[in-house]
Amino acid sequence: MKTPSLPTGKTRWIVFAIVIIAVAGLALFWLMRDRGNPDVLHLYGNVDIREVELAFRQPGRMTSMAADEGDAVTAGAVIARLDATPYREKMAAAQAELNAAQAGLDKLRSGNRPQEITQAQERVRLAQAGAREAERNFARQSTLLESGASSQRTVDAARAVRDGAAADLASAQAALSLAKDGFRSEDVAAGAARVAAAQAALAQARTALADTELVAPSDGIVIARIREPGSMVASSTPVYTLSLRDPVYVRAYVSEPDLGRITPGASVRVRTDSSDKVYHGQIGFISPRAEFTPKTVETTDLRTDLVYRLRVVVADGDQGLRQGMPVTVDVDTARTVDQSAAGR
Repeated sequence: MKTPSLPTGKTRWIVFAIVIIAVAGLALFWLMRDRGNPDVLHLYGNVDIREVELAFRQPGRMTSMAADEGDAVTAGAVIARLDATPYREKMAAAQAELNAAQAGLDKLRSGNRPQEITQAQERVRLAQAGAREAERNFARQSTLLESGASSQRTVDAARAVRDGAAADLASAQAALSLAKDGFRSEDVAAGAARVAAAQAALAQARTALADTELVAPSDGIVIARIREPGSMVASSTPVYTLSLRDPVYVRAYVSEPDLGRITPGASVRVRTDSSDKVYHGQIGFISPRAEFTPKTVETTDLRTDLVYRLRVVVADGDQGLRQGMPVTVDVDTARTVDQSAAGR
């Protein structure tokens, strides 16, 4: 006698139900495997992704913005610009000041021109001729005074002319010496200082011009676009808020009785409620100070417990980990103890 077969549609539903039960059982097995293991410590916390507020160091009018909310940016990318015209003009003025200061220093170091030295030499020769003529006239008047052919008044006048000619000669000789020696070392040092100041001013102008471009400091996601092109912004006024891609941290908490079961550097597994993916990381920091459990982490009964905050560095974080997301951190305490003993 032939056994009647089940309808085809009903068979498919039975097979589908069996598959669902098998998958659920397997998932429950993997989930409870660690939860029932006394060597696995379960900690709870939240994803802590660092954020950066990006701003210009210089004031000005924004001319362009290259990123919008949700856009991924890479380190070094220009994501906003200010009107650079005023800063280019300031740099041009600073360059002109430097050129003038450098020209003055070059003049001081070069000394007087050959023509100026020749002029000083000719003044000395002229003064020498005048001094010789005055000396001869004084000697002649003195001889005539002895013979009575001249008066004392004439001799005194000749002496005054001789002394004046000698002073003119000394002055011309000193001017020639100065022309040959050039400028004083103090003047050269002052000129060099003016050049250094002008160079510093030019460097500042270049820096200010470069600061008209806002550059992403690292890879990240734009989570807030605060200003728009055409806005006047002051220095340090936030323009974007950037969520960094790396590193990704988890802020978790451990109770005092379990504190001895973990150490910095211990490997951990991180799970979320939104997916079955398991992330890997290590404990990077354990706070030396106790605090009450944050309300966002534990149940009402456990909120009054004293715990120690720790930071987990996630090695393979991706966009599945988002700011503030609650996570479970599993620490293999048996391996941690073995690593700690090996380190000692």
